[in-house]
Order: sequence, then C-alpha cells, then structure tokens
Amino acid sequence: SWTPAIIGKGPGGNLQKAFFPPVQVTKTITPVSVNTLENDVYIVDMGVNFTGTYRIKLSGKIGDTIKFRFGERIYDDGSLNPMTTVIGQIKRKGVGGPGAPEIAWQTDSYVMGKNGTAWFEPEFTYHVYRYMEIKGLKKAPKISDIEGLSLHTNVGNAGDFSSSSDLLNKIQEISERSFLTNLVSVQSDCAAREKFGYGGDLNATSESYINNYDMRGIYRKTVYDWIDAMKDSSFVDTAPFAGVQYCGISWESAYLTTQYYLYLYYNDTDFVKELYEENKKWMDKVASIHPEGMVNKGLSDHESLEPVPVQLTGTAHYLQCAEIMEIFAKEMGDKASEKKYNSLAKKLRGLIKAKFWDKPVTDKINRQTLFSTLLYHNIVPHNQLEAAKDSLQKALKNGPNGHLNTGIFGTKYALETISKHLSPETAFEVVNSREFPGWGFMVDNGATTIWETWKESDGVFSNNHPMFGSVSEWFYRWLGGIQPDPEHPGFKKFILSPSTPDGLDYVNTKYNSPYGTIVSNWKKTAANTYKYSVEVPKGSSAKVRLSLDNSQHLEVYKGKEILGSIPDTALTTGNFELKEGSYTFIVSPKI
Repeated sequence: SWTPAIIGKGPGGNLQKAFFPPVQVTKTITPVSVNTLENDVYIVDMGVNFTGTYRIKLSGKIGDTIKFRFGERIYDDGSLNPMTTVIGQIKRKGVGGPGAPEIAWQTDSYVMGKNGTAWFEPEFTYHVYRYMEIKGLKKAPKISDIEGLSLHTNVGNAGDFSSSSDLLNKIQEISERSFLTNLVSVQSDCAAREKFGYGGDLNATSESYINNYDMRGIYRKTVYDWIDAMKDSSFVDTAPFAGVQYCGISWESAYLTTQYYLYLYYNDTDFVKELYEENKKWMDKVASIHPEGMVNKGLSDHESLEPVPVQLTGTAHYLQCAEIMEIFAKEMGDKASEKKYNSLAKKLRGLIKAKFWDKPVTDKINRQTLFSTLLYHNIVPHNQLEAAKDSLQKALKNGPNGHLNTGIFGTKYALETISKHLSPETAFEVVNSREFPGWGFMVDNGATTIWETWKESDGVFSNNHPMFGSVSEWFYRWLGGIQPDPEHPGFKKFILSPSTPDGLDYVNTKYNSPYGTIVSNWKKTAANTYKYSVEVPKGSSAKVRLSLDNSQHLEVYKGKEILGSIPDTALTTGNFELKEGSYTFIVSPKI
C-alpha cells in the first residue's frame, strides 16, 4: 500500500534564468545484444558506457515487479558486475544508517499497473552504465524494445580532431564520451559513483573540455558553485560542497584556475573584474593556511603509480595561483597587487627550486612528475634546462615500458613538457602505444570511457573518470598545433605549431574561437613532403611555427596565389605572422 506524500518546503531563493545550457537527452543508443542467464535474468549490452536513462517495452500482469540494475562491467560468467558504480560507497562498504542498503547498487523498480504491455522511461533519475540487468520478465526483451537515452549538459561543440591513426581517434572518442558523461550540471569526477564536482579533476582537464566544447556558461556557473561552497579558513574539495575536506589547494584552486581559463580562451575580462576582490580575499586565506609558502598537507598527484609529495604539486598549484593573480592585477591596473603577487610567485618558485632541484632528491618519488612539474611551472633556471631535459628523458625511459606512470597532474604536465623540451615525436610514441600503462591499453581492454586508474579495474575503481583526459588537450595543442597566446587572450592572436611525427599521415583540427573557426590540417603527400592548410578567422592573427631543417624547401600560398613577399628568414625558419585568411604551406625536400 502507498502512504500519503509529505508536503515539504521549497528550496527558497529567487528563481533566475539559467545562463548555461540545460541537461538534455542528446542521443539514442541501440543495444548490441540481450543475453539470457539462469532464472530469467537478462543482461542488456548497450555497447558503450554512458550517462542517461532508458526506454523499454515491458510485458506482464498487474502487480508484477520488474527490477533493473546497472553496471559498467560484467563478470566472466556474463552476469552483471555493478561494483564500480555503487553509489557513495567509494572503495569501502557502506556506513549504514536508516534505510541504507548494504550495497548501494544503481537500481530501479517498475510495478505493472495493467495487464499486457507498457512502456517505461524513468524521469527522476539517471544512471551510468554499459550493462543493464533485468529481472521479473517472463521472456527476454527484444533489442527493438529497448533504447538507451544519453543525456548531459548540452554544451555546444567547439573543436574537432581526427587523424590517420585509428588508435588516436579511439582515444579521442573515449575522451569525449568521458567528458560529456561527466557533465550533468557539474563537471564531475565520476559519472556513476560520486557525481561530485572535484576541483583536482577540473585542474587536470579544464583545457581539454574547452578545446572540445563551449564551456563559457557552465564554467562561469562552476566558479559560482565554488564561491557558494568555500569556507573562510579551510579548503573544500568539491563544488557544490559534499562534505569532503582533505585534498587541499590542488583541489580548491580550481576556483581560480577556471577563471583564468575563461580569461585565456574567451577573454572574459568582465568575470575578472567581477570577482577580483573576492579573489584577493581567497589568496589571503591561502596565505593564512600556508604561511611559510610551502604546501605540506593535502592530496598530490592523484593515481600516480609512484609516490609524489604534496610539497611539489600543491606548492606548484599555489605558484600557479600567484601567477594568475599577477595577471589579473595587471588587467585591473592594480600595480601594488601586481607587485605583491609577483613577489609571492618568486618566493614559491624559490621554495620549490630549493627543495626539488638545487640538491638531489633521494626520497622515493615519481621522477616523471617531478621533472615535468619543474619544467611546466618554469622552476628550472634557463641555464640549467639541459640538465632538466636529460632528467626528464631518463625518467620517461625508466617508466614502465617507457611510458607515463604519472597521476592526473603529472600526466598533463608530462605531455606538455615532453613535447616542448624533448620532442612532440617522443610524446606521440607514448600516446600511440597499446602497452601498459596508457590510453591504448585501456582501449584494447574494452574501455569506452577513460578509467580511474592506469590499471584495469578490479571491481573497485570506476571505469568512467575524465581526469586522465588531458591527452585530448595534447591532440589539439601539439598534433593540430592550435594554442592560445597568453599575451593575447581570447584568440585575438594565437599560435599554430603542428607536429608531423613518423607513423602519422594526417591530422585535421578545428577550434571555434571567439573570432570564428580556426582550421589547422596537415597531410603527408610523399616522402618528406606535407601540405599544411590553415584558416585564420576574421579579426584575428596567427603566429605559425613550423619545424624546418636545411634539407627542406617551403612554399606558401594565400588562397591559390603564391606569396612572393616573404622574408628569407621566414622561409628558412618556418616562423610566420599571418593575418586573417586561408593559407597553404607546402614543405618538401630541396632539389
């Protein structure tokens, strides 16, 4: 029997029009199979891991109960493995309490209200699943009677990446699916289990999201969430606040770094002005928590395969915040604060340098994260860069199978610093591998979204975590070569610096900047020959940086006409300044 509903109070506040996209069903997914197990248990395989609901045609009698459970994996016998998606029970058993289940599986129940058939579509929940278990039906449902309904915050597409490599395209595909399935009003760490807006995950992947989607509205909303969540004298880990407070500055600093990415990619100076005083207060709070400068508590390079001290990554994030505030102070014309934050950045850089560079580090530490962090944050003096590069090269070589063993921050830093200080070709070899650890290993082991760990899940770790998705940012920045210019935020001026590694025949990249669509496509047409096609939007300009050597010849066309008034230095160095228009570069061997 049903008990009467209890009338509750509304949330209060003033209803306002949303300035970010709504959550909507954007795709219908057709199952790939329905398998029958013992005792009339049916397993539906949707083919991919996704966020959403379902629509299903059910048959039965009045009062029949049909139960559904959901999971990302199945056991070897074909039965459902729901353990990577249990709600709230993160790597441990439930804490109990009134009405709390022993194991909080994702579960729905439907009670037939009439004899015969009925269509069921949940409207007040969503799940994350590839596999659906159904109990209570007398016969297996038909594939044609089941639809998966994929939903997410309906951000518009901003970028597009494709290449001649099936593996890279698959990595980009599972990255995009991970991004969207973790975007349901908040950018979450885990689509199924927690659904929390963790700041560390934002710090690791914000630029990947921005390269793929229009994040202006949802990231403004994210910053407001942090303002609502933060406390006066301590750090929180999530926004909205979910009661978690142990990760420290590398998580809460997403409040400020997200603002910076809105400034860098969209030139959102209005937001800088609106929150400037709030940001200064926040920096004062950070200083009160870490009065000596060195960060000594919190979570470090999450899911690194080797230890990483929080003094390294936490203090590096503090340094990043000081540098951001120096930029914002300059934007505001606040010279006193600009000087203050410049001094703070110098102090923090010196602390990191003294502890992690000036003398040998003898403690067990992930040296890939160590040297990539030092290089990414410009800790190493210019006259000592070669030594740092050699150390990074050795750390990479000593990694498992010559691959990355970094956590979520170290992975972002390593892809950038390997490309910048060693070579993009070296980074490509890492990304394009199918060995453990790596994205190719995930793909070859059935991943349709990015895993929480480099290792395959043992039934504990999530199969859908976007935090290792910084590889997608790398596709745009280093293979396509489209990079924002920090000196000219919002793509008024930008950088085009593509890489053409051996083993890759072409790359096509687009990005919808505030000025229009940037195109950066290259294709190898013969031995040591490639064509590079560029589109610079109206009102903007680009710095082109092509890697040339003395054996190569370069021709440049605007439209179909060859450019005749090009300085010899540009033709020999591959460095060009381009105004709006369409251009083609032909790089070939000298005859």
